[in-house]
Amino acid sequence: MKKPGFILSNVCFLFLMLGFSRVVPAQSFKADQLLYGVAYYDEYMPYDRLDKDVQMMKDAGINVVRIAESTWSTLEPQEGVYDFSHIDRVLNAMHKAGIRVIIGTPTYAVPTWLVKKYPAILAVTPGGQNQYGTRQNMDITNVDFRRHAEIVIRKIMEHVHSHPAIIGYQVDNETKAYKTSGPNVQQLFVAYMKKKFPSLDTLNKKFGLDYWSNRINNWDDFPSVNGTFNQSINASLNSEFAKFQRQEVTDYLAWQAAIVREYKRKDQFITQNFDFDWRNYSYGIQPEVDHFAAAKALDIAGVDIYHPTQDHLTGTEISFGGDVARSMKNGQNYLVLETQAQGFPQWVPYPGQLRLQAFSHLASGASMVEYWHWSSIHNAAETYWKGLLSHDFEPNPTYLEAKTIGRDFKKLSPHLLNLQQKNDVAVLFSNEALTAFNAFSYGWGRSENYNDVLRPFYDALYQMNIGVDFVDPSTKDLSKYKMIVVPALYAASDSLLNRLNAYVKNGGHIVYTFKSGFSDENVKVRSSKQPGLINIACGITYSQFTFPENVSLKGDPYQVGAGNNTPDKWMELITPGTAEVLASYDHPVWGKYAAVTRNKFGKGTATYVGFMPGAALTQKIMEQAVKNAGLWKADQQLSFPLITKKGINEKGKTVHYYFNYSAQPASFVYPHGKGKELLGNKLMSTNQTCTMLPWDVQIIEENQAVEQN
Repeated sequence: MKKPGFILSNVCFLFLMLGFSRVVPAQSFKADQLLYGVAYYDEYMPYDRLDKDVQMMKDAGINVVRIAESTWSTLEPQEGVYDFSHIDRVLNAMHKAGIRVIIGTPTYAVPTWLVKKYPAILAVTPGGQNQYGTRQNMDITNVDFRRHAEIVIRKIMEHVHSHPAIIGYQVDNETKAYKTSGPNVQQLFVAYMKKKFPSLDTLNKKFGLDYWSNRINNWDDFPSVNGTFNQSINASLNSEFAKFQRQEVTDYLAWQAAIVREYKRKDQFITQNFDFDWRNYSYGIQPEVDHFAAAKALDIAGVDIYHPTQDHLTGTEISFGGDVARSMKNGQNYLVLETQAQGFPQWVPYPGQLRLQAFSHLASGASMVEYWHWSSIHNAAETYWKGLLSHDFEPNPTYLEAKTIGRDFKKLSPHLLNLQQKNDVAVLFSNEALTAFNAFSYGWGRSENYNDVLRPFYDALYQMNIGVDFVDPSTKDLSKYKMIVVPALYAASDSLLNRLNAYVKNGGHIVYTFKSGFSDENVKVRSSKQPGLINIACGITYSQFTFPENVSLKGDPYQVGAGNNTPDKWMELITPGTAEVLASYDHPVWGKYAAVTRNKFGKGTATYVGFMPGAALTQKIMEQAVKNAGLWKADQQLSFPLITKKGINEKGKTVHYYFNYSAQPASFVYPHGKGKELLGNKLMSTNQTCTMLPWDVQIIEENQAVEQN
């Protein structure tokens, strides 16, 4: 049946970008088995080997593949000419083999004919107009791009939606705004600003635009923000434009999801493969996407997680990405749509590491682990980002290890699927604070950015085996957490800071880092004593800050040794009011100031860290905070490289994962209820000593089911 059109006119597109797009409710999705998969590109193969690939997939326990998300030029070689032969043959072969399929919309890489016909599709960025060649070079707000993207999505959906092999759809791929900021985007931004600030006087005052004659006295005079963006002239305007660009991404994904939802069956899901801040691997909060907002249009969150391996494998990035993904949909399980099998040359896993990595994803709540990609590509940019198979397509040690994972996923699916976590600790992150904090790299005086503050505090919790959720300013209920860590909340509204004060007053424990509460939501520094409104709960004030030189902490209060007992990169000169001083600076001038404080406020406590600590200090500061919050329990008797995670499975039983992220054997005493170690099928008793091989994993399911509320 032909579906009603949703082709965009210029007028309706403007309304879309201003937040008037159709809201089509997402549905929740729960997998019925653990999914183990690969991305598969029949279009890239040097010769026809589909039947052989399918057989090798079945041998490895692969039960899902993702296809088609990057091949628009193959699907539509010329405008209005469609070729679905690659999709059809893969769908049919996979269905015959009992392998499920996720179809991706192919919109993140545009074909040559489209750019030739509409050159303006290539994004204009602060550096000029993009050239054709790379992927993700288009303007996602361009009307011609949207029109043709909609056409190809509809054509694909009309062709495939009823195929029984398809379980879901991925909209676009690692989507961002790609810094698009040409005249059309500037026009949309002005319309957005008119809606948010009907009065120019209000806008000028809130953003401080009198500075350097940036004042705007007529909407028709509103300048391009590229100049201020490049030079960081006005962080308020920069941050608002970054927020607007994140909204572009949210609306774009919601627009695609709405189209797909018109066709998809009720038993099929919609997802997206969100990625993270990139440090040659997945590192921190993605600056260009509001994950929580964008995920609302999806049935299930999906993520791409890449990480160091070999001697550098810690599991931290797997845990971080998983915790963010799970939190996107309020604790719902998620899909790992991309992770490495071999990947870069430095990522080829040691024996045992592929298994360790796969089960690490499950331990954070993943329902699917999927490798990018099945086989290594023989040409172009990603030739040496290797897949599960090498360029010769033959079995290799990584593939052989994958076969053991596939067998165990199938066997243990009833025990490990849809694991639910309940955590007492959350990390509050903020896209607005991230943008604002990063805008002042010259004022901050260092190259470090927001994620360089957030990640060490997260890492410390991970290494002491504290389960973590992520919350953001849109999270309504903070009271379910006993402790919240708030890194570098540089820009925040009064209402958010008052909510955090109320959280402490009502019995919560909070840990703030430096530069929290400093400016309002418009990145205008508060004129009150710092740290703004949170000084009520923190019981401190300060008005000066500096870079630490020849400074340590007096008396080595955390017993980390002289080499680790030093503030790093930044220090605030804190005067305690009602707060207890946990650490002060050791310096002939700065020695009268506090470095770390803790204040009782109402029924709870607020800890404030006024400097950037190194890893050892961060670990000890967080350990002290965890103990103060009453959260130091049996699992905290272990620490990295022995990592443990737990959750409740569909049988209502508690499952404990144990990982040894080390090349050395290790042992631990199992402190929980009687159960069974699932991989070895061994009975376990309380206080039993367990031994672990290098890069090993053990999974223990308790016998007794937990009573569900």
